[in-house]
Amino acid sequence: MPKFSAMVLSAVLLCGLSAWAGDVTEDPVERQMLDIAKDLRCAVCQNEPVSDSKSDLATDMRAIIREKLEAGESREQIVAYFVERYGNYVLLKPPYQGTGTVLWVMPLLMLVAVGGFAFVYLRSRSRRTLPATPELSEEDKARIRAAREEVDS
Repeated sequence: MPKFSAMVLSAVLLCGLSAWAGDVTEDPVERQMLDIAKDLRCAVCQNEPVSDSKSDLATDMRAIIREKLEAGESREQIVAYFVERYGNYVLLKPPYQGTGTVLWVMPLLMLVAVGGFAFVYLRSRSRRTLPATPELSEEDKARIRAAREEVDS
């Protein structure tokens, strides 16, 4: 029974501790920083947004974003700063212009090319005819009949 009362007392204390907990407040600059960082690619990591990356570069990029937000710069100015520094590669969604156009169009062109190749290959393969089977000679037919009679008996 002492173990049970100790467990009940522990549960009551743990539940009561939440009454003294302070309110959780969210830093608006932190939220803005994460919103911008989720659209930027970490230059060190493979296709990982700066907001999720644990690399030193991503940590530095988040600090720069925070500094620029506190200095009053807009989202567009901050993104332009990183594009100027790292190129369009830093954007997780590259623009539809310049080299970004190639990134958006290339998968479609490859899909069309592979589909066209598969269509032509399968069509030519289905049109092929098998060579005609040669007629059996009377000697071959006699050997087949003899083999069947052997099996049947």
